[in-house]
Amino acid sequence: MTSYPFNVPRLVIAAPSSGSGKTTVATGLMAAFSERGLAVSPHKAGPDYIDPGYHALATGRPGRNLDAFMCGPELVAPLFAHGAAGCDLAVVEGVMGLYDGAAGRGELASTAQVAKLLRAPVVLVVDASSQSRSVAALVHGFASFDPQVRLGGVILNKVGSDRHEVMLREALEEAGMPVLGVLRRAPQVATPSRHLGLVPVAERRSDALTAVSALAAQVRAGCDLDALMAVARTAPPLDCEAWSAATALTRSRGAAPDPAPQTPEGLGTSASPAFQARGSGGGAAPVIAVAGGPAFTFSYAEHTELLQAAGAEVVTFDPLRDEELPAGTTGLVIGGGFPEVYAPELSANEPLRKAVARFAEAGGPVAAECAGLLYLARSLDGKPMCGVLDADARMSERLTLGYREAVAVSDSALAQAGTRLRGHEFHRTVIEPGAGAAPAWGFTHPERRVEGFVQQGVHASYLHTHWAAEPSVALRFVEAAAARP
Repeated sequence: MTSYPFNVPRLVIAAPSSGSGKTTVATGLMAAFSERGLAVSPHKAGPDYIDPGYHALATGRPGRNLDAFMCGPELVAPLFAHGAAGCDLAVVEGVMGLYDGAAGRGELASTAQVAKLLRAPVVLVVDASSQSRSVAALVHGFASFDPQVRLGGVILNKVGSDRHEVMLREALEEAGMPVLGVLRRAPQVATPSRHLGLVPVAERRSDALTAVSALAAQVRAGCDLDALMAVARTAPPLDCEAWSAATALTRSRGAAPDPAPQTPEGLGTSASPAFQARGSGGGAAPVIAVAGGPAFTFSYAEHTELLQAAGAEVVTFDPLRDEELPAGTTGLVIGGGFPEVYAPELSANEPLRKAVARFAEAGGPVAAECAGLLYLARSLDGKPMCGVLDADARMSERLTLGYREAVAVSDSALAQAGTRLRGHEFHRTVIEPGAGAAPAWGFTHPERRVEGFVQQGVHASYLHTHWAAEPSVALRFVEAAAARP
């Protein structure tokens, strides 16, 4: 565990709005500094799973999320210190515009809040394609809006010509704001997108490596890396204890559970039998199989760390290719991703679909989020899936997106009824449920409704959660897996 005060040079890469080029600049900087031989710690503000994949490719280290809504502001610095321990530099890519956060919650979960919690200087990436002197007014507004947010300089993106660059530099010099980089329009290094954002690294690894290398070259050519490192070194020490999975679980074990958890009025009641984890009894480590491969790319690094710290052996499998669950599997985690893109291939792997169904029918603990929920359904866009749930899923024109406050309304292998978590929904699919399962979550904000499925050992839901906020769910799940034969 890292002792405090914790200090590592750090930068937060922000922008006035989405689409300004944050991912381009942040990933390019991570790769460029890594090529200099520095150990670079990559981070992403907010719940996004895809950008951290590119960050990991650029640095060779796990991309880690810093989400003040899902994990709470108090965990932002400890999680950052956990990821950045031993590194020479940390780069944090922001989310949306600098001051945009959870709807109706002020600065909560904004890039600005993360920067303040990390006491980190902000580098503002500005899309300068349609302005000249006005850039100074824009940057002045962002620099002065919150005096606690310290702007260390600007990187100008999508600059059209030498003359355009001169006008922009003159305006910002007038405003007293350093220009730390100028990037010209370069569509050849654009990364492909689809209905939920960038295409994940796992689906295009060779092309992604080429793209990251090109971003590094673009940033090296257009940015003053020495000046950026000097700005990063102005960050003062953080007085915090670095997060660790082992410590989080120890504290979780020490927390007394609510003996009679209450379900919020109007959200229904637990319809499934109370789950009683028996524990491992000192036997072999339970094997937790975690879905991976191109169809299931959404995961937080801390989830695996918590499962391992709770005593599990974590083994990854690919539902597109593997026809059996890993040997000795006693628990199954199927996270998010893009099963709708791979529905024919997932459906064609009938041996694995049947293996998953047998495991669930035997009462094996299964934790499924979003894509995992779709995979457990009877069908997805008409293609047969595992058939664990009496439900059918299909693509929709409507994007469901936003933070949620939730309470577990049914006891499950993942959570005791009454457990409260904050999470995030992000999907363009709908699921039409049948009968026979209790709901997993009751949403209390921004709307009141129940969602998801709990049946036997299965907990399946659209809600993405970050287990560092409530380590007891990882502990409970491992105990349920350890109780299996």
